[in-house]
Amino acid sequence: MTGPVIVGARRLAVVPRGGGFRLLEIHQLAAPVIAALLEDAGLGREAVDEVILANALGGGGNPARLAALAAGLPERVGGLSVDRQCVGGMDAILLADALIRAGRHEVIAAGGAESYSRRPSRLRTDPGGGEAVPYDQPPFTPWPDRDPGMAEAAGALAERLGISREEQDAWAIASHARALAAAPRLPAEIVPLSGIEADPFARRITARICARAPVLAGGVTTANTAVAADGAAFCLLVSDRIARRLSTPRLRVLAGATLGADPALPGLAPVPAIRAVLEETGLEPAVFAAVELMEAFAVQAIACARLAGLPAARVNRGGGALARGHPIGASGAINLTRLVHELGPGESGLAAIAAAGGLGTAVALERLA
Repeated sequence: MTGPVIVGARRLAVVPRGGGFRLLEIHQLAAPVIAALLEDAGLGREAVDEVILANALGGGGNPARLAALAAGLPERVGGLSVDRQCVGGMDAILLADALIRAGRHEVIAAGGAESYSRRPSRLRTDPGGGEAVPYDQPPFTPWPDRDPGMAEAAGALAERLGISREEQDAWAIASHARALAAAPRLPAEIVPLSGIEADPFARRITARICARAPVLAGGVTTANTAVAADGAAFCLLVSDRIARRLSTPRLRVLAGATLGADPALPGLAPVPAIRAVLEETGLEPAVFAAVELMEAFAVQAIACARLAGLPAARVNRGGGALARGHPIGASGAINLTRLVHELGPGESGLAAIAAAGGLGTAVALERLA
């Protein structure tokens, strides 16, 4: 065996919270994507050894197992759920790659699924017997003074690097424009569900529209911040032995890294991960035909592209999360799915994403000729 191969990548449309996916549970989002991947590859459900699913907002209970059963996979497929917040979907794919490299499995569906619409309410019990206290965000560090809200952290990042509101708005405007321009070629990666076959959020926005957007922190506004969303995305990874039997595109992971960084500035965390991937592969950013960079906040994408030296013309050629939405646990897998579909034979590309608490993941892929 020469190593794992990605033989397919599919996703749902990304739908803002309260939209067309609002009634669907996590496994109901994930199962159709897994089934579509197997159909694309011409593999039967009995071939699957494992499902790895990232999820950040659900109530636990191993949603990967539910997704496997809902997709009609054999009962022996246990399912593995991971929570690394925003980077989880990308990390699930790296974990699948490692398991196949180790000879543990030969066929794995890996990615993420998230429902902002169906997320459970969170309550912290009072050991003294008082009423439970609701909370929205769990702690991401043990130090309250180094655990900022994400919008506040984005605002601090913009101030530190001198990235203006106008620059952030311009990035958001361009993201929407690229998504609209790419719409005719996106159906190849989207699995229709509930009558939704395309990302519904992308629209024509202007500087005037952005100027009216409510401020979240400094120059960070609702116009240059990704909206909460529902969605799912998976890659199908197989051993080289299995891949030889399939007439599908083949991509391999050249390198991947997940690293921690300053939790007070989580938006910068992908930069050391990107540098680690570049060092491992010996590649320069200029060789990447496409780069999929997470846009939870425009300032985050601007900062990472600038500090990592990424070629601006190749970043998010089909638009980013600002034009779609941010289904937390699925977003890293969406980035990799987009990258798979952006690369032509012989081309290499990069995907990267940040997470709360100061985590960054980066992955370099190569599409084999």
